[in-house]
Amino acid sequence: MTLRIISPADVVFEGTADSVTLPGTMGSFTVLPRHAALISTLSKGNIVYSVNGEQHSVATDGGLVDVLNDVVSVCIY
Repeated sequence: MTLRIISPADVVFEGTADSVTLPGTMGSFTVLPRHAALISTLSKGNIVYSVNGEQHSVATDGGLVDVLNDVVSVCIY
């Protein structure tokens, strides 16, 4: 799936990811390829994503995520 993580200042990551775990307002959740469409708010925490089996982490104070057609778009602040 395609993962895009953007902040007001920069594109933090854009590429193919195996999975992404996000700090949702109602609790942490993981998105895998072919996930159902959703929109969610994010709370303070870490976004953890896997690329070719290697995990990466991005800290966030909050934001929004949109999942549609195997594209995960994350806007953080």
